[in-house]
Amino acid sequence: MTVSSTTRNQIQNISSMQDLLSTPFHGDVNALCWNRKLNGDFLEIVEKLEKDENITEVTIEDLSKLQLSNKGQLAREIILSDWKTLTNHGASPVLNIIKHYERDDVLPFITTDVYSFHVDRSPIPTSTFLCTYHGEASEIVPNHQAVQKIMIPEIRQELKKLYSGNEESFEDFLTEHFFDLHYKTLPEAKIINLEKGNIWRLAVDHPESKVLPCIHRAPKEKNSESRLLLIC
Repeated sequence: MTVSSTTRNQIQNISSMQDLLSTPFHGDVNALCWNRKLNGDFLEIVEKLEKDENITEVTIEDLSKLQLSNKGQLAREIILSDWKTLTNHGASPVLNIIKHYERDDVLPFITTDVYSFHVDRSPIPTSTFLCTYHGEASEIVPNHQAVQKIMIPEIRQELKKLYSGNEESFEDFLTEHFFDLHYKTLPEAKIINLEKGNIWRLAVDHPESKVLPCIHRAPKEKNSESRLLLIC
């Protein structure tokens, strides 16, 4: 993965899953990457488990029961290893086959679905882990190359029209409806593709965090190709 000098301070590359789990975020670093080139046929798993739903959740039992080719078995072993390691770390990984997510088009002036650049928030210390095994990979953008949508005057004014409370509680309204989590990229923004196979740990907005949360989004699917995504 090649990144420009303007984004290098945000991403720290590490060399093992253990380092991914234990390395602290610091300074401008809010994204850790274990850069991997994976062998195995992950498409075979998608084709055998995909259903008609937009999102198919794959269980360990589903995965374990599959009759697979040698390359398919190799892909399964990689997924199961990642799943086990993250679970032992205390995370709750979910494996999804994604055709597409639901779009948020209720408000014409602001979108709050996962295709919008956003940050994750938690009341307790945690991180977001993700790996795209097949299909389009997620994307991140440096924090200084994006602005909160609620700070854009036109959007803020429209949100105030929706709000019926007093001025002092307006910020609470924005938080309660998750408007404050979403960002718009600046014209010069350098969007970074996380690439297939890499496993990432992204900083989350929580009370004890010492770094800015990582701004990320789901990719727009291409050629109707489903994604195989592990996330927690």
